[in-house]
Amino acid sequence: MPFAAWAVLRVLGVEPVWQWVPLVAFTPYVAALALVPLAVAALSRRWAATAVAGVACLALAWCVLPRALPGPDPARGRTLRVLAANVMVGRADPAALMALVRRVRPDALALQELTPELRTRLEELGLREVLPHAVDRSAPGVSGSAVYARFPVRELPLIERGSFRQTRAVLALPGGDPVEVVSVHPCAPRYDGRVTCWAEGLDALPRAGGMARVLAGDFNATLDHAPLRALLSGGYVDAADATGQGFTHTWPNLGWRMLPGVTIDHVLVWGGSVASFGVHDLKGTDHRPVYGELRLR
Repeated sequence: MPFAAWAVLRVLGVEPVWQWVPLVAFTPYVAALALVPLAVAALSRRWAATAVAGVACLALAWCVLPRALPGPDPARGRTLRVLAANVMVGRADPAALMALVRRVRPDALALQELTPELRTRLEELGLREVLPHAVDRSAPGVSGSAVYARFPVRELPLIERGSFRQTRAVLALPGGDPVEVVSVHPCAPRYDGRVTCWAEGLDALPRAGGMARVLAGDFNATLDHAPLRALLSGGYVDAADATGQGFTHTWPNLGWRMLPGVTIDHVLVWGGSVASFGVHDLKGTDHRPVYGELRLR
């Protein structure tokens, strides 16, 4: 019955209590464990329990298995490489981050929890030489964010919910085609009030439509959370899901590796397709940076 109840709540997308919001992130693990009561019920010849367990397994599999299946081949179009990293209140190793930037050569870099001190250190190490244009909204604590780019940028109104600020920048690609890049970072849903802030931060993200758009960063949400699924149902494509890497965890990193990993950092694209996706390690932060090579129509 616990597995059946989990399946019902996940399929319906309801949030009965705030504790369910962080719990539902572990749905892939629950889907795997749901095979145990199915096997026990079948071996015990308890056919009613077997039927309930079987339906729960099928429902959970329907929710999670598509993440391991790659989508169609990417369409042709202009290439845009995007890297996103939560730098854990400025504690990420700046030299390691710069090495990653030079290795993957992004056209846009979205940073979350960027402090002025880390911004200064990154620029001393040559970040502005690689990505000369920026919308910088670094700040003390968890609220800072920024978008660095290879191409000229202009700023759109900041998304602010609670103490979390999500930077928006429009890149002017060669030929004049614009693409919006958002450094995503809503509140973490740790208690009742934070769940409201978390949902509002995700709901405030721009919907699909209009110019090409990329949402990249720490969503504090997996594909099992209804607000993120609402973005995808509106037309966005998740880079990990599109390449069959939807189970690759992005948090936690560092000393919390004994905890089950969840996928809360994403690259979403509207107006294009995904050519490749990758998750990288970065010293000093509890998140793993995510990278997407996109094809913009």
